Amino acid sequence: MAELLYRLGRFSARRAWIVVTAWLVALVASGGAFVAFGGTLSTAIDIPGTPTAQVTERLQEQFPEASGGSGTVVLHTEDGKEFTAEQQTALADVFEKVGEVDGVTAVVNPFEVQAQLADQEAQIAEGREQIEAGRAQIEAGWRQLDAAQAELDTAQEQLDAAVAQAEAAGMIEQARPQLDAQQAQLDAARGQLDAQTTELEAATAELETGSDELELGASQLRLASDLRTVSQDGSAATAVVQFEDSLYEVPAETKEEVAAVFADNPVDGVEADLTAELTQTITNIAGVAEIVGIVVAAAVLIVMLGTLIAAGLPIISAFVGIGVAALGTMALSGTVDMISVTPILGLMLGLAVGIDYSLFILNRHRRQLREGLELHESIGLATGTSGNAVVFAGLTVLIALLALNITGIDFLGLMGTVAAACVAIAVLVAVTLTPALLGLAGQRVLPRKHRGARGAARPAPARREMSTGGAIGTLLAGVVALAVIAIPALDMRLGLPDGSAEPVDSTQYRAYKVVEEQFGAGQNGPLLVVADLPEGLDEAEATGAQVEIGEELFALADVVAVAPIGMSEDRSLAAFQVIPAEGPSSESTEELVRELRDLTVPDQPDVTLGVAGAASGNIDISQKLADAMPLYLGVVIGLSLIILVVVFRSLLVPLIATGGFVLSVFAALGGVTAIYQWGWLGGIFGVHDPGPVLSFLPTLLIGILFGLAMDYQLFLVSGMREAYVHGTPAREAVLEGRRAGRAVVTAAAIIMFSVFGGFVFSHMAMIRPIGFGLAFGVLVDAFVVRMLIVPAVMHLVGEKAWWLPRWLDRILPNVDVEGSALERRHPNGETGGEPAREREVAPA
Repeated sequence: MAELLYRLGRFSARRAWIVVTAWLVALVASGGAFVAFGGTLSTAIDIPGTPTAQVTERLQEQFPEASGGSGTVVLHTEDGKEFTAEQQTALADVFEKVGEVDGVTAVVNPFEVQAQLADQEAQIAEGREQIEAGRAQIEAGWRQLDAAQAELDTAQEQLDAAVAQAEAAGMIEQARPQLDAQQAQLDAARGQLDAQTTELEAATAELETGSDELELGASQLRLASDLRTVSQDGSAATAVVQFEDSLYEVPAETKEEVAAVFADNPVDGVEADLTAELTQTITNIAGVAEIVGIVVAAAVLIVMLGTLIAAGLPIISAFVGIGVAALGTMALSGTVDMISVTPILGLMLGLAVGIDYSLFILNRHRRQLREGLELHESIGLATGTSGNAVVFAGLTVLIALLALNITGIDFLGLMGTVAAACVAIAVLVAVTLTPALLGLAGQRVLPRKHRGARGAARPAPARREMSTGGAIGTLLAGVVALAVIAIPALDMRLGLPDGSAEPVDSTQYRAYKVVEEQFGAGQNGPLLVVADLPEGLDEAEATGAQVEIGEELFALADVVAVAPIGMSEDRSLAAFQVIPAEGPSSESTEELVRELRDLTVPDQPDVTLGVAGAASGNIDISQKLADAMPLYLGVVIGLSLIILVVVFRSLLVPLIATGGFVLSVFAALGGVTAIYQWGWLGGIFGVHDPGPVLSFLPTLLIGILFGLAMDYQLFLVSGMREAYVHGTPAREAVLEGRRAGRAVVTAAAIIMFSVFGGFVFSHMAMIRPIGFGLAFGVLVDAFVVRMLIVPAVMHLVGEKAWWLPRWLDRILPNVDVEGSALERRHPNGETGGEPAREREVAPA
């Protein structure tokens, strides 16, 4: 590999314009593909197969009118007064225009809905009065019937007595016609009385049926009494825009057109703010904060390298690489569902490792130029040695990123694949474009005072060791410090950001806060609950079961309103909107989701409940990630350990590297939890409403930090191994390797910290904690773990650090990551110096 990279580096330096042109063509082609095929990005996250997704799919199949996605427009008056009639009329016109947007099925006018609710309340009150009046009339009818029945009974008794007298007097035959006529009259009257009784019984049954229906309606209205569309003071209202497709499938163009209608048709004195569901499209992936991070990185390079040309070269290389990668990724966004974090993660990593990888090769080349090597020979050797380390370092990052696909979570796997592609391109740029630019720059990569200096001898390393006591003290101090920083991670909660996490000047944040203040926090994250009803219910029975289920839902402690949405045509599925007491990312709402899924209805034992919504999705995503984590960690760490064993030809060094990574990642998670969940230093980092940690951040952080930590391990410890195999005692080699690599690793870590740090103040809520976690994790890993803890452990274990069983030594390939064999074949160019003799590291 080293020899191949050496030749590639020399070719790139000698044919610089060919290489530069090739990369420029690739950049233009990627840009053209983006213009031709690029789409838009979304912040909506969905995982197929979860309970939440299954509920949504069932609704699409059995109750399609309730399965469409929706977004809310929050309207509020600028003066805080009640909406005027003119404003309501003007808004109705706007709603009508929004309803004409392709993909929108309806816009719920909040003023009409609130008026309808008020009418329903009035109708129920009037209906109850009518029923009471009807009952009074029926009661009067029954009293009249009872009186008539009594009169009939009395008349019948009198007639029976007359018949008896006539029979006793022997005059029955003479009196029979008259008596029969009287009996016929009585029978006719009794028939009329029976008919009136039947009518009254029917009227009573009808009245009671009507009363039952009225009370069912009253119960439904009572359950939803706190679910308002216009605030109590009349100064705020929520208009719901309903779409044909589910929220995750609504085209970005549809959402943009809806937003445009409200923007282009303002109503005097009324502000319209859109919730996150309507603003989930991202048109740009970088902002001012990200640019500031790059400027800081450039400043670090200038200070380190002392010349603008040298400082600009890694940045140019990184920008070309990330341009090809980012534009290529965005070109796929038109055909592949892609969340906003996907290309941004690639952008972050591509920039950071692109600058660092080019810097490693540049730093080696500058050192060799000062020692007198010929330009092209130096570029080839730098590419074959440091470039070889870059390839293996990039390989560990690639493994960590590509392994995200084994989680079985589509959006996470796509993020890993895109980021891996960006890293791979950064490696290719480092070993091709960077040598080409070095060839064009010539001696100008050195400060003027160093140009032309030839044959400068390498200073002999100081032969000294750190003390054992110092190593123990450094180890203990470092581990304790990182353990303390990691403590908040024990309290970490996972979730997805809601509108409260957006910038305070964003429309999403304003909408969230108006809803929270005027309608209650729970209305920002309603839950969709579906119930499987028993088979064979008629309409009345199904309605009764629906109300009974609604009552059970409403009885839960953290439920403030339950609104029945409707039933499927076959009455096998009922849907409810449940409003929790707190917002979608609160602990109480998460617990409520679990309660709902476990809830049983006492009188309906066959009813099963399913839940969808933001809080439900958070739980499902977090559980899916937790289930996938062991396999992911096993694959990433296992494959990376194999690579490190091959590179360092040691069993202990890879274990030390992995142990250090565990410290780094827990410290990073502790920092993220303290700031974004607990709200510490919130004013500095723009955390105005602390909430749960981004659900997939730990997985991303573990994968990416592992790859980057192994990069620094490789660049520092390979120097220790190089010194050791060249005859330096093990403990002295630790200091010599750290001394040789600390300047470039320090600069590289600061650069990576600056690039990641720029994203801490991103315009997107989802990317900010990722930027912080990576920036803080890199800082901790580079300066505490790799430069303090690892050297201390390496000192304590001494020669044992390089132990390898003989049988394993025989079967492992010799990758020569330091490029020692290459240096022996190309000894010091024009200086003619002799390479140092290598020691044989005898395995046990």
